[in-house]
Amino acid sequence: MPTVRNDAVHATQQALQDTAEQAAPGLEGLARLGYAGKGVLYLTIGLLALLQATHRPGGEVTDQRGAMTAIDHLPGGSFLLILLGLGLAGYAVWQVIRALLDPERQGHSPHGLIKRAGYLLSAGSYLALAIAATVRMPTRGTGAQTRDWTAQLLHLPGGRILVGLIGVAVLAVAANELRLAVTASFMAEMDLSGPGQTRRTMVERVGRVGIAARAVVFAVIGWFFLQAAWKAASTQAGGVKDALDALASSPFGPGLLALIAAGLILYGVYCEVLAVYRRIHIAPASPNQPSSGAASR
Repeated sequence: MPTVRNDAVHATQQALQDTAEQAAPGLEGLARLGYAGKGVLYLTIGLLALLQATHRPGGEVTDQRGAMTAIDHLPGGSFLLILLGLGLAGYAVWQVIRALLDPERQGHSPHGLIKRAGYLLSAGSYLALAIAATVRMPTRGTGAQTRDWTAQLLHLPGGRILVGLIGVAVLAVAANELRLAVTASFMAEMDLSGPGQTRRTMVERVGRVGIAARAVVFAVIGWFFLQAAWKAASTQAGGVKDALDALASSPFGPGLLALIAAGLILYGVYCEVLAVYRRIHIAPASPNQPSSGAASR
């Protein structure tokens, strides 16, 4: 029986690989569109936060869904949201490919499996955002939704431990983002040969600052989950908007918010760079092909 099961799993994986190889050009295009859509979200979040920090009209602290609402209010907003939804759906597809086909050779070690599971979670999150973009916005933000499912987890046996583990996981993501920013190992993902070579220094600087800013936001969100677990209170949990609000109300106030907002704008620019220059392998890599240890975007 185990042999039959293993043969079935192998056959399924081979079928997925064959399909991916045949559809590779289109899937690569979807992945690049996905990075572009992700960049638009972070550019909007950062710009709105920067406007608030500098007391300019139209500024507000918001999250991904709030950013989509702002885009919807622009001239031609409905069409822009459809394009954004396609992009975010493309990013979700790319994350599923990374998780199931492992084209970047994360492998089956505990570390690799955790990263691939993270890709699946990311796919679900961005698919939900893609749906929200195309069906014209649910009114509730991601922070409220986060508190809802945190409350459900807290009511489960061992729920406080689960919520605490989520906090630890988010803090681990933040630490990895900070590592990428410090080491600039994300540059291994880029194909900056030819004309792109002249942009290497600029891309590295933009990536360092943008990734570091997102790491700060993730660290605050992770701390929220730890607080929710410690106090058994779902109201302590939160998302991007709550993290930015917390930074704005810190002792450094508007100055810190402006700094992080500018960083998020640069992270959005970095995502647009990824849309053009990132190495994207749809089919699984060959054994002789070096893996990208920095492949976390």
